[in-house]
Amino acid sequence: MLFTILLFIITLLYIAVLELSKNILLGWCIAIVTAVGLFVGRRLLMKKNLWTRKIAAFCWGALVLVFVVNYVVTAPPYKNVPAVDIKNPRATEVVHVEQGDLTGVYNAEESVKVYAGIPYAAPPVGELRFREPQAPKSWDGVRVCDEFGPMAMQARSNTMYDSLSHILGWHDYRVKFGDEYLEPMSEDCLYLNVFAPEGNYEEPLPVLFYIHGGSLSTGQSSYTEYRGEDLAKRGVIVVNFAYRLNVFGYYAADDLKVESANGTTGNYGLLDQIAALQWVHDNIAAFGGNPNQITIAGESAGASSVNAICVSPLSKELFQYAIADSSGIVAKKPFHTFRSYEDATAQGDVVREEFGVKSSAELRSISAEELLQTLSNQSAMTVDCYAIVEQPYLTYEKGENHEKALLNGFNAKEADAFLLATEATRDNYVELLAEDLGEEAEAMAEVVPWDSPERDQKFIVDAGGEAKGALNTAYSAIWFSYSHYVWNNYLIDQGVPCYEYYFTKTNNSLSNYHAGELPYAYGNLWRHPGLYDEEDYQLSDVMQQYWVNFVKTGNPNGEGLPEWKDRAKDQSQLLQLDTNIQMVDDPNEALYQVIDQYQAKQ
Repeated sequence: MLFTILLFIITLLYIAVLELSKNILLGWCIAIVTAVGLFVGRRLLMKKNLWTRKIAAFCWGALVLVFVVNYVVTAPPYKNVPAVDIKNPRATEVVHVEQGDLTGVYNAEESVKVYAGIPYAAPPVGELRFREPQAPKSWDGVRVCDEFGPMAMQARSNTMYDSLSHILGWHDYRVKFGDEYLEPMSEDCLYLNVFAPEGNYEEPLPVLFYIHGGSLSTGQSSYTEYRGEDLAKRGVIVVNFAYRLNVFGYYAADDLKVESANGTTGNYGLLDQIAALQWVHDNIAAFGGNPNQITIAGESAGASSVNAICVSPLSKELFQYAIADSSGIVAKKPFHTFRSYEDATAQGDVVREEFGVKSSAELRSISAEELLQTLSNQSAMTVDCYAIVEQPYLTYEKGENHEKALLNGFNAKEADAFLLATEATRDNYVELLAEDLGEEAEAMAEVVPWDSPERDQKFIVDAGGEAKGALNTAYSAIWFSYSHYVWNNYLIDQGVPCYEYYFTKTNNSLSNYHAGELPYAYGNLWRHPGLYDEEDYQLSDVMQQYWVNFVKTGNPNGEGLPEWKDRAKDQSQLLQLDTNIQMVDDPNEALYQVIDQYQAKQ
């Protein structure tokens, strides 16, 4: 009996490992057949009195060996993510773009057409590594665009670890058949996706151009949280895309600046974004879109990228409005995703030293997988005097930024997930604040004392340390919401409409942590059954309509929606997005005054 129970438990745990690792179903079959074979074999040997400890040890060893080999042999294959969640979707009509003809696929209810994996630039491989994006190549025949392109090169966790994070963190893991594969990763990643509503429209539709986040180091356009099917149903076209990340997108070196006809280096990922925007401007009419009514949008590093595009001379006249969630680079000294040229090239020196080369050209002969292992910091844009010609705040002071209206905001608990491993106590609290605020740490500790209660106690994750709640509150303002305070103030001075939100809604998934607002704003709550309730769907419906109204008019307000007042010199309230939607005071006003003091000394 003990043998049978042990065999059952081991096999069940092994199948769980196969599931979490996304091994193909053949692995399950082999595991079950092996276990059943061992069970039956033991019974037969016992009947003949041939079952001994030596044979038992041999059988257990054989079982382990089969399970190990099976795990390797049935490892998940790499396969592009399908554009829609149904099998054998109906193909769309042929669309003609500058490079050739293509087709997409319809979603399940055939209300939206999805064109996935459209190349917007040439593959940045070989001699094109560390160069500005080049024009995409044309193709013959009709290109079938029914799968998302590969994700950009990036560090990614073990598949089992990723599955566990979705169980313990996002709480959205589901056992389902058909997901036994891994998304491919490649330097050849410059592809975009178009989500367009079905139907005949009297006028071209406005366009939302979305830039994914991920600290300029991770992320992929296939991610469910910002797919555009639901927003498209409301009468806009949504575009998202991949761009070069980490060392491939933000490595900087003087020899590359000399090599470049445009004298640029260090902003290849940003240049990819602008190339994608240019492609959309030039080709979106073929999908029913209006090239003169484009809104750029992004979250986290994507919002920082939106901010960069707003100041880039290369993007002038390519878009009208901007949406930015939880980041920006307009502070005098941005706290992340932006660095000086000297810092950028210093990190470039680290890369060459790591790989024992003297020139950037030599780095092009190193495999992408090997180059990805660099320990240098490559997660920030820089002033390259081409894509970004000066510190972004200087462009705003001159009023030479491009956005004609801004929708932006932040969540209640932006920094918490980034500080999980940080132990904060009464004794080290000021020291931790000083890492980013220097001499103003003491002033911040007076505004947010070490024993301040954390906002929204319901979803505290105890990572150790009695001052953790206060540190989370301070750094949510320092790293994330302060940039919106500065951004809005510049636009108020310029007379540009700006609307700021404060997302506080709790739920059973990401709640109001960093990125928690995304599935609400882009209409993807339905992809996570059981995690959101009716109140969440009601809020999502309102947020989607705010976003769509803004894309259409530069103003989120509309019939049936709570009034969202724009920021002004005499109006500093934010729109709280929660079960009750209302204008509220910014909870971080006092914190911003301290950060202002720090910034003034930079």
